[in-house]
Amino acid sequence: MTASNSSENISTATAALTSAPPQLEEAPNSAIALTQFPSKLSKPSVRTSLQASTLDGVFAALFSNITTGVLVTNFLLELGASTFEIGVLTAIPMVANLVQPLGAHLSQKASSLYSYSLETNGIARLMWWMLAIGIGWSVWYRVDSDILIGLTLITALASALLAALSSASWLSWMVILVPRRLRGRYFSIRNSAAHLTNLISVPATGWIVSEWQGGSIEGFGIMLVLATIAGLLSLVCQNFMIDINPQIEANVKQEQTLTPKPTAIEVSTLEKYAMEASAIAPERSLLHTVVDRLSLQTNQIIFLVYISFWLFAVNIGTPFYNLYMLDVLHIDIAKVSIYNSFSAGANLLLLVGWGKLADRIGNRLILLGIGVVVAIIPLCWLGTDASVLSLWLWLPGLHLLIGGTWAAIDLCLINLQLSVAPVHNPASYFGTVAALSGVMSALGTLTGGFLAQSWHPNSVSGLLGVFVLSSGLRLLAILPLFWVKESDRVSTTV
Repeated sequence: MTASNSSENISTATAALTSAPPQLEEAPNSAIALTQFPSKLSKPSVRTSLQASTLDGVFAALFSNITTGVLVTNFLLELGASTFEIGVLTAIPMVANLVQPLGAHLSQKASSLYSYSLETNGIARLMWWMLAIGIGWSVWYRVDSDILIGLTLITALASALLAALSSASWLSWMVILVPRRLRGRYFSIRNSAAHLTNLISVPATGWIVSEWQGGSIEGFGIMLVLATIAGLLSLVCQNFMIDINPQIEANVKQEQTLTPKPTAIEVSTLEKYAMEASAIAPERSLLHTVVDRLSLQTNQIIFLVYISFWLFAVNIGTPFYNLYMLDVLHIDIAKVSIYNSFSAGANLLLLVGWGKLADRIGNRLILLGIGVVVAIIPLCWLGTDASVLSLWLWLPGLHLLIGGTWAAIDLCLINLQLSVAPVHNPASYFGTVAALSGVMSALGTLTGGFLAQSWHPNSVSGLLGVFVLSSGLRLLAILPLFWVKESDRVSTTV
């Protein structure tokens, strides 16, 4: 898929969005402050917002590739970090999700979601200048590698905590802007643009770090400067999105609560019959209400159980794929980056198709079917080695499989989460999901790192054993998904 095709798909999706609400009015400028309830958004502003959100995802993907991807793993290996320390680094963003409920609460108190995102994400991305300065200092003066390892962990923790404060509010932002019936298509397009960025940037940055004249450590410092600039540009793109004021929704709810009920004189004859009917069987109506609410809450709890144990099982093995290639198979960082770009390419090619299929048959069925395939993937690493056949056939094919399947998993997980979330105040539920799943993901990563290091000194059999364990746990983690109920995929106006 080319960049032009991606832009064309983006225009198609955003144009479809504007045909839904008939009462929309044109906004005066691109940076829009919401002064009415979200049902009054304008057609041009919705179109501009979704296009800006796509560009936001592109720059954010470049930032994440450098600060959380294979380059950081290689950087720590160059410094002599252990398997457990690399596992700690991978677990930090997951542990940081604990503060997402706090972030959801703080965002509801804010008067602007854009300002809230700018404050939290802006500082979070500027934090990486600390590590870039530390690397630059180590180039001119000899600095102990343990200090740089510690600085990397501290920077990653501070940045992840600040970024986690805005995650739930971003999801709430997207719930308002993107209609339910088009979420699969739009998020597949947005993710496709991000993965196109991955396809280009991952091998490019890996090659630059590998071939940098001053060494891979100095080259990684230069990439951190690039990552920070890209991260700030993504926030500039958010300035062209509709700025939601959470206080407006709260005021509307309060007005609905304080609105007096009609008196007996104002009630029509038909309403009187309805009142009489409800008076005959009040217990039945109350019972149905309680059952409906309990059913909704039970569905949300089951989804929490599913996603928590699924991410625990996944993160026991997945974070160590790059480590296995770099440290055990001794593959060059440039080649590992190319393998990662294969995953991004497969993700890019299949993401839109998965989105359309999700809109047609639902997200749960895709998660069940592809989940079994993803559960088997760790076992495929048992057949890898440093031979020519493995380097040129097995590893590229394995990464293509990983990218294609995870395109479906990532897309359908977020869509299913949006589907089961409560209608009112979804940010709190998103924060709870992120916090619980983050803890389980971190536990999985730390468990995998500890087992890989303790089972065998050179990490060969340890990592392979961790992959087998991850595969078995993934199959078990799929089971709760059978009891998750996905809401009807109906259209909602924005």
